[in-house]
Amino acid sequence: MQDPDTSNDTLAEFLALEERIGRTHLRQRLGLEGDHEVFCFARAGAHFFYPENWYSVHGFIRTALRLVGLYERAQRNARTIRLTHNRLTIAGLPRPFEGLRLLHLSDLHTDLDPRITQAICERLRGLDYDLCVLTGDYRARTYGPFQPALDGLARIRRSLQAPIYAILGNHDTIRLVPGLEAMGIRVLLNESVPIDRAGAVLHLAGIDDAHYYQVHNLHQAAAAIPPDGVALLLSHTPEVYRQAAHAGFQAMLCGHTHGGQICLPGGYALTWDARCPRRLAAGSWSYGTMSGYTSVGAGSSVVNARLNCLPEITLHELRP
Repeated sequence: MQDPDTSNDTLAEFLALEERIGRTHLRQRLGLEGDHEVFCFARAGAHFFYPENWYSVHGFIRTALRLVGLYERAQRNARTIRLTHNRLTIAGLPRPFEGLRLLHLSDLHTDLDPRITQAICERLRGLDYDLCVLTGDYRARTYGPFQPALDGLARIRRSLQAPIYAILGNHDTIRLVPGLEAMGIRVLLNESVPIDRAGAVLHLAGIDDAHYYQVHNLHQAAAAIPPDGVALLLSHTPEVYRQAAHAGFQAMLCGHTHGGQICLPGGYALTWDARCPRRLAAGSWSYGTMSGYTSVGAGSSVVNARLNCLPEITLHELRP
């Protein structure tokens, strides 16, 4: 493993992370991130694959919205954070967990527009919940500096109450993990933790990015979950829904799609950048005996604009 950039991360932090998630996982993640950085900087064509990194796309979208007179409205929409309520049914849910309130935030992209981050903070104030989960994408670009994203997330963290669990998305570098965990946010990297309530246990598992880096490992994430255990999976993308259901997870929370972000009237998404059916691109869904929910995200990607798809934070109520 190449030494991490000690200007941002200490060697001790990375050695501790290596011991926790394994040398292979850490080497693979860092190596793929390095390849991606080279790809973005050295090859002009790379930007076509990630519009987040291609400034001409940003300009085209903004110009198109201005031409149709919707740019100001779309910007206001990006700062209008909905609170969505969802009943998340989980087969075999232990009785002490019935009615547990789980706050779900996804795709914060905290360094894109500080006004959006502030709107998220304001929407979080006064909420009552038992557990908070974050399903990835804290940075606006897919490469480059990550400290601004950490700074934005620190603002949001002050509006959240513990316990908080998180996973990484395709925009995130694994170098974020020490900073996140220093804030009291436990990052699950193909890992699980038991949540205890009145002597009963609900297992919360989280996988690393399955969209771009494809370093997810459901087998490893479920390794510590007993065969009769009830488990909720965090995945940045809904793309692994079939594998998750057949691996025995009873429920799955995800994001990544932004619900399309700029949609036709009625919320009809033109694209959702995920290899999954349209019905899994936003809101509640099920596959076999597994229930799921795809957040449309609290932040915005590429441009700070949304049409017919308001951003959201979700309050799930667990039910058997």
